Amino acid sequence: MTGSVRRRGVPINGPILMPPMSGIDHSDIDGRLLQLLLAVVQERSVTRAAVRLDVTQSAVSHQLDRLRAITGDPLFVKSGRGIVATARAEALALQARRLLEELRAFAQGTGFDPAGFEGTVSIAANDLQRDLLLPLLLRHARTRAPGLCLRIVPSGVPGAEMLRDGHCDLVITPRPPEAGDVMQKRLFEDRYLVYFDARERAPPRDLRDYLASEHCSVHYEARRTLDIDEWIAAQGHRRRFAVTVPGFAGIAPFLRGSTRLATLPGLLRANLLRGFAVAPPPFDCPPMPMYMVWHLRHQADAMHQWLRGELLNVVAPALAAAELPPGADAHD
Repeated sequence: MTGSVRRRGVPINGPILMPPMSGIDHSDIDGRLLQLLLAVVQERSVTRAAVRLDVTQSAVSHQLDRLRAITGDPLFVKSGRGIVATARAEALALQARRLLEELRAFAQGTGFDPAGFEGTVSIAANDLQRDLLLPLLLRHARTRAPGLCLRIVPSGVPGAEMLRDGHCDLVITPRPPEAGDVMQKRLFEDRYLVYFDARERAPPRDLRDYLASEHCSVHYEARRTLDIDEWIAAQGHRRRFAVTVPGFAGIAPFLRGSTRLATLPGLLRANLLRGFAVAPPPFDCPPMPMYMVWHLRHQADAMHQWLRGELLNVVAPALAAAELPPGADAHD
């Protein structure tokens, strides 16, 4: 009788006193082993587990031996005509379910629930795009993601390293860095206007009057001028600069009470240069596009996709609130 029980019991009870086999560790566990463990726990039968997994009974027995060797536990013992999981196997089954869910998420990606998000998103922007878009973005996004915090950093003349090194999650700029691992989408297009203090002077009558005047402009970095300044210089026009400042917010004090001119984006009329008179430049000049820019590693990230969608959603109302001057049309 004893011999008969021993022969029939070896496949289930044999390894009870066996320690884990040397050279086997957690790296030997894969998703198929986890699925097999769950199947045997739930079916309480090697045979039914094999049918469920569409493998042979001997394959299930072989994989169970691997799991026993890894865990140092028999995992299943005979109970009447069937088998039951040990306490260790039941605990492992709970972990297996969680691990399999994580593996599915790893393979398929996960959705993003704004309502459950708690965290900070960094956006690099200079003062024009910061004041135009980001207050509305925060107000709009926090209706769905109340745990969201925006961290705004100056973008200056952005380089790809800002995105590669995690300095920011998103950049809003008219100057997207040229790099193969950087993605971009145009948000809108603005036109340039000439700003001046109408109490001190009339608009420039012509190109000669424009070039004879003193000018203000923005240099975000040493020897890095605005695109429009570079374009004007490339046309052979030489201007006399009285002052350059590190951001659009610094222009107003140098225009007010003077006869100086500043050739800048038209959208500045809505905020930073509100109250100044404007005139079209006395020459044809290119428009100023604005882009959102991100790193390729965020292209398929669910949270980042949501953030980009939220930014796109606020562009039209932001431009409407700014009362765009004629010709400064928004684009998709």
